[in-house]
Amino acid sequence: MENSSKPYIGPETVLPEVTVKAVILGFLLSGVLAAANAYLGLLVGMTVSASIPAAVISMAIFKLFRKSNILENNAVQTAASAGESLAAGVIFTFPALVLMNYWTTFNYFETAGIALCGGVLGVLFTIPLRSALIVRQKLTFPEGIATAEVLKTGTEGGGGIKYLGIGFLLGALVKIGDTGFKLFDSIWEKASLLGGKGYAYFGINGSPALLAVGYIIGLRIATLVFAGGVISWWIAIPIYVALTGVTGPDPVALGYEIWNAKIRYLGAGAMLVGGLWALVSIRSALSSALAEARSAFSTTAADISSKPRTEQDTPMSWVLIGIAALVVPIFIIYLREIQNVPISILMALFMVVAGFLFSAVAGYMAGLVGSSNNPISGVTIATVLTSSLVLLALMGGDDPAAGAAAAIMIGAVVCCAAAIAGDNMQDLKAGHLLGATPRKLQIMQMIGVLGAALVLPVVLSLLHGVFGFGPKTEMYPDSLTAPQAGLMQSVAEGVFGGNLPWDFIAIGVVLGIIIILLDQYQERRGSTWRLPVLAVAVGMYLPFELDSGIMLGGILAWLVESYIRKNKTKHSAEAHEAKSSRSEQAGLLFASGLITGEALMGIFLAIPFAIAGNATIFKLVDEGYGGLPGVIFAAVLFVLLYTLAKKAYDQND
Repeated sequence: MENSSKPYIGPETVLPEVTVKAVILGFLLSGVLAAANAYLGLLVGMTVSASIPAAVISMAIFKLFRKSNILENNAVQTAASAGESLAAGVIFTFPALVLMNYWTTFNYFETAGIALCGGVLGVLFTIPLRSALIVRQKLTFPEGIATAEVLKTGTEGGGGIKYLGIGFLLGALVKIGDTGFKLFDSIWEKASLLGGKGYAYFGINGSPALLAVGYIIGLRIATLVFAGGVISWWIAIPIYVALTGVTGPDPVALGYEIWNAKIRYLGAGAMLVGGLWALVSIRSALSSALAEARSAFSTTAADISSKPRTEQDTPMSWVLIGIAALVVPIFIIYLREIQNVPISILMALFMVVAGFLFSAVAGYMAGLVGSSNNPISGVTIATVLTSSLVLLALMGGDDPAAGAAAAIMIGAVVCCAAAIAGDNMQDLKAGHLLGATPRKLQIMQMIGVLGAALVLPVVLSLLHGVFGFGPKTEMYPDSLTAPQAGLMQSVAEGVFGGNLPWDFIAIGVVLGIIIILLDQYQERRGSTWRLPVLAVAVGMYLPFELDSGIMLGGILAWLVESYIRKNKTKHSAEAHEAKSSRSEQAGLLFASGLITGEALMGIFLAIPFAIAGNATIFKLVDEGYGGLPGVIFAAVLFVLLYTLAKKAYDQND
């Protein structure tokens, strides 16, 4: 919790921030964390904050140098965390172009160019909002506060790189045993048609990354994701089977077929209403923030230089020039792809308006509920649907492929901008608490965007070529689900093809409204157990085995929290807070290591697989041992993570 309005480093103190080593390390970490989160997002439809792992890595590396400081470390994590955020914007949208066969592979320059422009726009769009949201309104920005505390602890003698390293090693070992050596599968699942009158299914994925994601987001969000899976797989699919009488020789495959063709659109409807609700729910507060931000546009460079160092933003004249300059390459990319000047101009203008609006929403929501609950998927679905309808009215249905692709490209820029906007505000909050110079952090954020944009097209091409995206097939048994991209594809193609299952989307909208009403009821009761609709929507459109793997991690987080609460009375308030913080950081870093280890090993394996044109070149046995070993490994990691977090709490100060 923020316990002081005074920054850790006062404005009168000037320390090196944007140094050569900070720029190089931030640039490299951004690329690495972008790659890891691209894999994770394509697998489970969500990414996790990279700020704290990046801060710990930075502190560990900078200890090798004679001189370094806390603001320099904060600059590194600011750049590095941009990689995770840009990865979300990219993997939620770009794979849709390949899934719809508009692209056969990821064009490097188009992908990198759109991602880079969208990410930089996200930084620029939020610069006028920094003072309004962080200084005046004092929103929470939970990840920003946590990152600042980690950096303070590290400066004052704390550590934690060992937890990250152990988790990384274990995550990598499980991944190479599964995907590399083919010794076992990570998924265990069973299903039955119940005599043709219903459907019963259970599956669980033992991926270390899933366990870690569930641990990081906690029991509440994990439960809501799992509830979304229950709605789709334990309620909607059985009802559909009972009403239609569909059957098949493989109940598991039949369930996936129904889910892919019909049921996942429930998630699309819930996500759409969640994105629109985000706009409605914060309209007055956001309007106030934008009104305050407008006054910043009249601020001159001389006015900025007269302010304390900790309040110096990038001049608004530079912001406007930057936005105008970036519209030009985006227009050129659109024109190259669409081959229609008026439509390309419209796309660029629509992108600017939607990008600014939703970047402001993402920045505000990051302050309210944190990055994990930020409605990026919802606002992107709303953007794709709206732009599809507008483009259909203007272009007609003569070239549905080009129209659908145009809508996805608009959504891609908006998604990248909104994702970076939320991350940028978290980093600026951390900088505000530490005493960083805002304009220098804004520079580092752009450096991080550049590092990620250069890496992500290569990562996407590798993962698509080896593992494939979308539903699992005989050719791609280890396919990455790319859930958001699949929905973007379905919505855009459905609008232009006239075959969007509006009935299931409408049911999803109704479900979303019900969840929002329940959440509002919880708010009026003063309950801390809130129900963000997008968490449930994510669960609806994920395969159930992913939902249950995430739930396992949520249960683990609850057990750790219960142990800490149980022992609270044994220590003074100050000692308990210190022990809780140490346990939280140890668990978070170990979980982050599991994610990064599994993800980077998956990408590393994709390189020789792609060269050989064969994903079984390291296979050690003809027949693996099924999904049970994967579940056993998950159980072992469950116990290990619990023990580690418990031991970190019990450790004597």
